[in-house]
Amino acid sequence: MSKINFFYTFLLLCCVGCAELDQDPVSTVSREAVFNSEKGLELYSKSFYQILPTANEILRGDNMADYIVRKDVPNFFRAGAFGPKQSSGWSWGQLRNVNYFLEQNTSSQIDLETRNHYNGLARFFRALFYFEKVKRFGDVPWINKTLDVDDDQLYAGRDSRVLVMDAIMQDLDFAYTHIRTKKEASRTLITREVVAAFKSRIALFEGTYRKYHTELNLASTADDFLHQAVIAAELVISSGQYSLHTKSETPYRDLFIQDQPNANEFLLVNAYDKELGILHDANWYYTSASYGDRISFTRSFMHTFLNQDGTFFTSNASYKTKTFMAEVEQRDKRLSQLIRTKGYQRNIGGILTPTPPVFSYTYSGYQPIKWVKDDVSYDSGRNNTNAVPILRYAEVLLNYAEALAELNLMSEEQWQETIGKLRARAGIENNESKPNTVDTYLQSTFYPGISDPVVLEVRRERAIELALEGFRFDDVLRWKLGKLYEKERNGIYVEQLDEPIDLNSDGVLDVVFYIGKPKDQIPGVNYVNVDPTKGGLRLSETTKGELEWLWNDRIQWVDKFYLYPIPEKDLLINTNLKQNPGW
Repeated sequence: MSKINFFYTFLLLCCVGCAELDQDPVSTVSREAVFNSEKGLELYSKSFYQILPTANEILRGDNMADYIVRKDVPNFFRAGAFGPKQSSGWSWGQLRNVNYFLEQNTSSQIDLETRNHYNGLARFFRALFYFEKVKRFGDVPWINKTLDVDDDQLYAGRDSRVLVMDAIMQDLDFAYTHIRTKKEASRTLITREVVAAFKSRIALFEGTYRKYHTELNLASTADDFLHQAVIAAELVISSGQYSLHTKSETPYRDLFIQDQPNANEFLLVNAYDKELGILHDANWYYTSASYGDRISFTRSFMHTFLNQDGTFFTSNASYKTKTFMAEVEQRDKRLSQLIRTKGYQRNIGGILTPTPPVFSYTYSGYQPIKWVKDDVSYDSGRNNTNAVPILRYAEVLLNYAEALAELNLMSEEQWQETIGKLRARAGIENNESKPNTVDTYLQSTFYPGISDPVVLEVRRERAIELALEGFRFDDVLRWKLGKLYEKERNGIYVEQLDEPIDLNSDGVLDVVFYIGKPKDQIPGVNYVNVDPTKGGLRLSETTKGELEWLWNDRIQWVDKFYLYPIPEKDLLINTNLKQNPGW
C-alpha cells in the first residue's frame, strides 16, 4: 500500500463511493466543504489511488505466467475448479466514486484550470479502472454517471470494447492535457508523464489484441492503437525526465530491493515505510516453502537469455545437456540478478553466506531473487520495505519498441535507444544494430508464426526485463498464445543420479537427485527423490535429463481462458449481461 493511501481514511469521512451501483454516496461532511475548495478536491482525489495495483498484485502478478514453475496448477485452468461461481471482479464502487466526483466538481468558487486538473485525475483513474475491466471481461457496460436505483442502465447489456476503449483513450487524452503535475520526487503521484506511460501500455495492449485476435474482426483498427502507443511513449521519452538506472554493479537487481524509489527510472511506485507500519511480504512469498506458490522459472525460458557476446544461447549444439553451473556463465547479466547463481549471498545472522538454489523452495532450480532482500530476517511475515514500481521507464521503452516493431517502423536509431540501451545495461555486446536473423529456438518454443526478427527480439527483451512484474499473463493473452501453457514445466539438467552437485560453484555440495533410497548421505546436502512412480519431480530420461514437474497434471488450454467469466451472481441480477463464450 502506498503512503498516499493514508489519505483514504479521511476520504471515507468526506464522501465515499458505494460498493454497489444502486446505492447513494454516504456523506458526513457537506458537499460544499469538499467541492468548494482546492484542498477538498485534492483530498477527495486521493481516494482514486485505490484503483492502482497493489504491491501484492504486482509481486504475485506472474504466478500464472507460462514460464513459471509453481507448486500446483492454478485453479483458473482446472476443469471444474473455476467458473462463473468462483469468478470475481465485477465490482463498480470505485467507478461510482470517480463519476460522483466528476458530477460534483462544478463549483464557480474554483477556477476552471484547477477543476480540470482534478477532473483529469478522475478521468485518468476511470480509464485505468475500465482498462482492467476490458482485459478481464472484454465487453463491459460503459457508465459515465452515477446511477439511481431506478435507472434502466443498471440492467442494460454490455457495451462493445470498441466503445469502451475509445472512451478510455478520450479520458487519457483529457488527463494528459489538463493534469498540471509534471515533476514529483516521491514517485507516488500522477503526473502528465505517468498518464502518457499508462497510455502507451493500454494502447499497445489493445492494438496487439485486435491484431492477433482476428475473431473480433477489429484488425483493421489495430494500427491506430499502435500509433497511439508510439506517440504516448514518445511524450515520456522526450520529456527527458527519466533514464535507465546504470550506476551500480548490479543495476537491474538494485531497482527491486532498494527502499528508496529509483528517481531516474521509476515513474510511479508503491512506497513502504517500517516506521509507519506500511510493509509487504515479498521475501516471505518468494522464500517460503509453504506460504507462497514456490515460484521458479522454466528452463525453456532461461534458454532465451542471450550470451554476453550477443549470440543465441541455443546456437551451441550442446545447450540441451549443459549443467546449471555451465549454462549460467557468460550470459545476459540480468540472469544472475534474477535467480540464484554463482556469487549470490545472503545475510544469515550477520554473515554473508553463499546461497545456492534450495530444492525445498524451488522445483526447477531457477530460484528467483528479484524483489527478495538479501537479509534472511525479512523472510517470515510482512517485513519488506523495498519500493515496488507500478511504472518504470524500461517498460515505456519496451512499449515504444514493440509498437514500432508491430508497425514495421523501427529504425536503427530507435532500436539503439530502446532495446540497445536495455541490453547495454545487461552487459550484452554487439547489440547496436537491428537483428536480421531469426532465433529459431525462440520462435518455435515461444512465438510460432512470428517470422520478423525485430518483433521476436522485442518480445524476448520484454519477457526478460519485466519478469515477475505482472505483465506476462496479459502479454500471452494479447498475443493469442494461450497454447504456451501446455508446455512442460522443465528444470535444470541433471547428468546422473546419486551424484552430489555444487550448484553455485563455491566448493560446497548442495543437492543429490536419487531414486529409491539415497546412498550414504552427506550432511548439509539436500536429497531430492525423482522417482517417477511417486508423481513428483522426475528426470526426462529417468536417470538423467531435465527436471520435470507436474508432468502428470498438464494444462489443457481452451480459448475461453482469454476472458474471465461474468460472476454468476451478477448474471442472475442482470440477465442482459450474457456470459462470455465457453463459460
